[in-house]
Amino acid sequence: MIRLNNDYNRGAHPAVLELLQKTNDESYPGYGEDAWCEKAAQEIRKYLGGQDAQIHFMTGGTQVNFTVIAAALRPYQGVISADTGHIQNHETGSVENTGHKIHALPGTDGKLTAQAIEKEAKKYRDTVPNDHLTEPRMVFLSFPSEYGTIYSKEELTAIHRVCREYGMYLYVDGARLGYGLGSEACDVTLADLAALADVFYIGGTKCGALFGEAVVICNPVLRDHFRSYMKQNGGMLAKGWLLGLQFYALFKDGLYFEITKEADRKAMALKEAFTKKQIPFYIESRTNQQFVILDRDQMDRLAEVCVFQPDAELEDGRTCVRFCTGWSTGQEEVEQVVQAVGAL
Repeated sequence: MIRLNNDYNRGAHPAVLELLQKTNDESYPGYGEDAWCEKAAQEIRKYLGGQDAQIHFMTGGTQVNFTVIAAALRPYQGVISADTGHIQNHETGSVENTGHKIHALPGTDGKLTAQAIEKEAKKYRDTVPNDHLTEPRMVFLSFPSEYGTIYSKEELTAIHRVCREYGMYLYVDGARLGYGLGSEACDVTLADLAALADVFYIGGTKCGALFGEAVVICNPVLRDHFRSYMKQNGGMLAKGWLLGLQFYALFKDGLYFEITKEADRKAMALKEAFTKKQIPFYIESRTNQQFVILDRDQMDRLAEVCVFQPDAELEDGRTCVRFCTGWSTGQEEVEQVVQAVGAL
């Protein structure tokens, strides 16, 4: 069965496995203080436009999100997120469990706007006294959004400007960052992200690694004792070189960008197939996640060929369904699904 319900359903890219096997009999220092983590950080820095960044490696996205937020905020401060944001809907209250409020705002195509952020920040600033309120101190974005949509450089710049005006940090969740950067609709680079965000992470788990995310801290204020927060939250892997090795393999020679761009291309082939059948889309996405609206018969017929992810039941009885390609999605798999869509 072809699995298109997520982008983390296979192990790791062969280049990652090859390097892990090649170094398996070697020994290294623990807790990320090894040569491979440093080499991986050096490779990542090549794409940051000269930005002086501190880079740490952790095992998973949820762990990164609540650790970064807890490290950045005081107990009376909160984080602004789109109402569709990952920290709001898919992390079991992890951020709230650290003692921080999420200011969930209505999104536009899954994204926050600078105007909505400013309105929330201004509400706090203009309330006198405001010591009874939670202070919005950070803005959380997903790139791409949970619906596969992308912030333009202009949008990110506007949000960055609001964050600076109101003294808020800008944090970007990059679990699927490679698929966003690889989209034909994207005008943002890693260097742009490093210049506009205070902190972001580069997803590996969904982009070719066995597991792991690279946290890039651009704002020096957020670096103080960050490793202590990692340790306290179970984020400091004893065998830290296993993370460094993977990111070195993915970023050396730009492999990370190649495999995620290819996944986007395959998603566009699916998009074209649905378009030809005049099957409507729930939202316009140019990344590896495609959200289409199917009736029960269409879902049943496609379920004979592939596994997909039902996202939401619609009022008319149809269902919003997610089809998600990934770094490991095969060309033959895509062709089979395209053929099945054509036969609907």
